[in-house]
Amino acid sequence: MSPSLDLLTPKTKGTSNGVSNGIHKPAQDGFGTRAIHVGSSPDASTGAVIPAISLSTTYAQSAPGVHKGYEYSRSDNPNRNALESLLASIEVGGQQGLAFASGSAATGVVVQALGHGAHVLSVNDVYGGTHRYLTRVAREAQGVDVTLLDLEVADEEAVAEAIKPNTKLVWLESPTNPTLKLMDIARIAKIVRAHPAQPLLLVDNTFLSPYYSSPLQLGADLVLHSLTKYVNGHSDVVMGAVILPPARNATAKAFAEKLRFLQNATGAVPSPYDSWLAQRGAKTLALRMKQHGANALKVARALKRNPLVREVMYPGLEGDRRYDLAWKSLSSHAKKWIVEEHLRVEPSVDAPAGGFPFSGMISFRLPSYDAAVAFLTSTRLFTLAESLGGVESLAEHPASMTHGGIPEAERAALGIDGGLVRLSVGVEEAEDLVRDIEQALERVRVAGF
Repeated sequence: MSPSLDLLTPKTKGTSNGVSNGIHKPAQDGFGTRAIHVGSSPDASTGAVIPAISLSTTYAQSAPGVHKGYEYSRSDNPNRNALESLLASIEVGGQQGLAFASGSAATGVVVQALGHGAHVLSVNDVYGGTHRYLTRVAREAQGVDVTLLDLEVADEEAVAEAIKPNTKLVWLESPTNPTLKLMDIARIAKIVRAHPAQPLLLVDNTFLSPYYSSPLQLGADLVLHSLTKYVNGHSDVVMGAVILPPARNATAKAFAEKLRFLQNATGAVPSPYDSWLAQRGAKTLALRMKQHGANALKVARALKRNPLVREVMYPGLEGDRRYDLAWKSLSSHAKKWIVEEHLRVEPSVDAPAGGFPFSGMISFRLPSYDAAVAFLTSTRLFTLAESLGGVESLAEHPASMTHGGIPEAERAALGIDGGLVRLSVGVEEAEDLVRDIEQALERVRVAGF
């Protein structure tokens, strides 16, 4: 089967915000409802409410080239298509979704689609794997020119000057990994749209998930996720995705078609079982993200109180320099929950006093590498491990773990020093997590660091 340019195959075709069987009126369905129902219509033959796992690699044809929408599982698979339909629905503004074998595979296909001789402008503080791909693969092996710039603070003139005639893509990660720099996506989108080069704008939305942020609504042309993290949410799947809105011009349309072609041609696709698992995980995304955020806010406050902690990075913590931008950048559904259910305050355009949940990622700075190691080896509930976004709490040391491959001088310039610790706050009981943080910090204090 040649790769379809319509990313929703006949078996899952439907509106991007709706339930795929066409029975329901989708426009009124909320985020959590869509996450549960899109791509999960009851099976017509058995009535099963959970989709079956379709492991077949090939599909019968009634005549040569005549089939029921599926021919070979690398090109299309019912589980992957259901997941892609779901992703396009929960990433507000999405029309097409593409699932990949990993977030790195999604990154690779996006960069491949740019073509030889293209230029990419990227925020300088990105996930270590993205930095590695842009600087060691795209630049060295694919002939792609790469510029790294602090797009959080760069003014309009600096951003415009960094865009070259051959710039095909502007890459944002917001918040960044691990220093939680926050991009004003709408501001950068406006600059990008006004530039003669007309590059596409991509936002890696992994840290916030589709629950807390809707980059397509802010002007992004593509949203990328490591589905391994919050969307799947159970630390048992490695997968990535790209979600696109309706194409705004011929360039965007052609790029979407090329992505779908490369997804099939490179074979960078997830298995049916992993697609099924990720769809299962996404059903509870809204519930989990609320708890991740509420817990993280309490942990951030506890860190802020402790005299050993030199800096806490959590944009939802009152006093954080990104506080107002964080509030402005929240998705409408997250803001509605925070105002009506979490804080129970009157709606306002201004950020509320006292802080608010803003996903589950926190970074903080201790006095030294030795202090960081002492902390990381003293926690009981925060497991020392890479990755993030699962139901369990994790802690890691970016300089020697996730960002160890970045040259030391570059890490230092980005603020990734030996004392920096990154937390992925899980959905355990908040008081247990706070107690674990406090006892680990007390051990650091007693040790004299």
